[in-house]
Amino acid sequence: MSEEQRQGWAPKDGTVVGLGLASAPGKKGRKAGRARTARAGLRRVIPAWRSVLGTFLIVTLLLVGGFLAGYMLVEIPPANAAATAQSNVYLYKDGTQIVRDGEVNREKVKLAQVPLTVQHAVLAAEDREFYAERAVDPQAMVRAGWNTLTGKGKQSGSTITQQYVKNYYLGQEQTVSRKAKEFFIAIKLGREQSKRDILEGYLNTSYFGRNAYGIQAAAQAYYGKGIEDIDTAKGAYLASLLNAPSAYDVATHPENTADALGRWNYVLDGMVKEKWLSPANRAAMKFPVPQKVKPPTGLSGQRGYIVQAVEDYLTNNKIIDENTLATGGYRITTTLEPEKQRAFADAIDDQVMSKLDRRREADRNVRVGGASIDPATGKVVAMYGGVDYTKQYVNNATRRDYQVGSTFKPFVFTAAVQHEATTQDDRTITPNTVYSGTNRRLVRGWNGKPYSPGNEDEISYGPITVRTATDKSVNAVYAQMAMDVGPARVRRTAVRLGIPENTPDLTDSPSIALGPATASVLDMTEAYATLANHGKHGTYTLVEKVSKDGGKVAVPKAAAKRAVSREAADTTTLILQSVVEGGTGIFAQSADRPAAGKSGTAEDDQAAWFAGYTPNLATVVAVMGQDPVTGAHKPLYGAMGLPRINGGDAPAKIWGQFTREALQGTEAEEFDLEVQEGAEEEEPSEEPSEEPSETEETADSSEESSETPEERDRQEPAEDRDESEDEDRTKSPSDDDTDTGETDDDTETATTRRTSDDDTDSDRWAEDGSRSRFSRTPRRQ
Repeated sequence: MSEEQRQGWAPKDGTVVGLGLASAPGKKGRKAGRARTARAGLRRVIPAWRSVLGTFLIVTLLLVGGFLAGYMLVEIPPANAAATAQSNVYLYKDGTQIVRDGEVNREKVKLAQVPLTVQHAVLAAEDREFYAERAVDPQAMVRAGWNTLTGKGKQSGSTITQQYVKNYYLGQEQTVSRKAKEFFIAIKLGREQSKRDILEGYLNTSYFGRNAYGIQAAAQAYYGKGIEDIDTAKGAYLASLLNAPSAYDVATHPENTADALGRWNYVLDGMVKEKWLSPANRAAMKFPVPQKVKPPTGLSGQRGYIVQAVEDYLTNNKIIDENTLATGGYRITTTLEPEKQRAFADAIDDQVMSKLDRRREADRNVRVGGASIDPATGKVVAMYGGVDYTKQYVNNATRRDYQVGSTFKPFVFTAAVQHEATTQDDRTITPNTVYSGTNRRLVRGWNGKPYSPGNEDEISYGPITVRTATDKSVNAVYAQMAMDVGPARVRRTAVRLGIPENTPDLTDSPSIALGPATASVLDMTEAYATLANHGKHGTYTLVEKVSKDGGKVAVPKAAAKRAVSREAADTTTLILQSVVEGGTGIFAQSADRPAAGKSGTAEDDQAAWFAGYTPNLATVVAVMGQDPVTGAHKPLYGAMGLPRINGGDAPAKIWGQFTREALQGTEAEEFDLEVQEGAEEEEPSEEPSEEPSETEETADSSEESSETPEERDRQEPAEDRDESEDEDRTKSPSDDDTDTGETDDDTETATTRRTSDDDTDSDRWAEDGSRSRFSRTPRRQ
């Protein structure tokens, strides 16, 4: 026997005789070799069952070990400092204090004091399986995480126990370590406390908005009652607030009423589904409108409006979420300048408030809002929200429920120059282009319902230049111009200038020119600041910096971007200077420096506006009519002892006084304009080729033009050409901005809504439109 055989192993050489390792030559042997090779490859791909089992056991042991370690190491901590929230401090730009938002409003109650229907409403809103489930729900957490990752909306997946742990023991920060602690503390808490104790703690620590912590404070803040007296409908509304405390407060955010109502219905329907409420009782319930806000006196005057606007800015821009901000401890420096704030309040007091008589019913309806922005930086330097936050809690500078009227017209002309638009008979639109100013002239080229807007006081002007039509705010001219440019282009231009895209009544129709849109005073200020900044748009900011416990909170800075060409913005400024020099804005001359602006009036004279700017300050003022009891919009007829209030009157006077005082001590600057070719000519070079007769004016709009609005709007806009070439043509050598293209996939929609205008007067203007554009003679606005 060989040495190898004695050692108990065979040689690797399969050709050794007698060991049976060599196959006989031939086809059969080759097949066997291939079969063994295939089995070996399969084993390499699919691990043996022992390996799978071993891996599973190791992972299981690690998970169990990790769980046990976490459970043993994480202790239930004492209540955190946030459970008794601090105050936030708000500062002016120069560091002086505006307000400290006061002590936290909290009053603890026993669960037995909370009506069972209110308890059920909270469970229906937040955690319907609370009494049956464990302290944590891993399946819900995984589902919520997956929905967040896949874009189905941010969801917490937390049980009420976990939310209570976050509110009382931990904090609101979104970190993995906090979530892990929350998980283990919730498990321990679920073993050590009863469900009723946990629900009681949750109801006493949750934030409901209006600086109300806990269900008792919420009942007082929203309904002026103790929690024991809250019925099912009111309880369902309080429960709905837990999802979005301030956003669902319909008193301070009436624009969110539909969303709040939807959440309220969701809660009640959940109660029916869980058999906590009968369908009959559910059907009989009506939405319980909460009472007006009763803020602490520390927020009186302008302070409350500032706090509300700053909080909205921080939360809407996702700098700090609402619940985290409500815990307090933040030091917030705003962009507001105290001397400009005082100048705004003084101008409004002098021009409006001092002239009101409470014995006149119309004077009780007067509200004023204003905002001012530095065009170069986009910073809000002054804001006026109302006479007193403790008396009028809705911020008139940020509300979006009053039509802007003719202050929208400059955006139509900006769009015309930006897109090199032409009239129906192919004449380029410039300040000197002649239009028909005939009252109730049918808009040509519009395929929707025939639209023939009336001019103010039903005055007909005949042939009139765009410059003069702007001075007098002739509706017939601007409705036709909007059609010539393309209403969708007008809308997109307004959005690029700064008007929010979702602004109500911002329609793709000729009526867009007359300002039925309900942008806020602050929105309009942002858009006019873009014009003042030669077409460069910088999104407004109210916050300079934020810190907490000595650490800085990141506040994003958005660089200004080219919204429209400099030529388009500057040519608009040129014709708006004419409005101040001799049109409806002559009272703005009290600023004592070069200015450009436009007046406007809402439908039924429910609001009067003046929007304008100097080279270094853009400001918008609106006087509004609102019933102090019902909140309904009211006409301003008879207010201040005047037959009516138009934009060129009190708003322009406020604008002029404020601008003069705000810029006192600075050198008056001239506008540095680069305007459209031929824009500075005083006389029109050509008359309109066709002036429709009175019979033609009432003809069907489908016969007016062979070109449809859709075809006109699909024409390539000027900025959709090569951007570098367009910028080189429209900006100064120092500009380094980029333009952005825009799509023309919007479709035109019909509307016949007409807003009344404020900018003509039968006893001042002749029908032929004759009057020197440099006249300084005041007239009724």
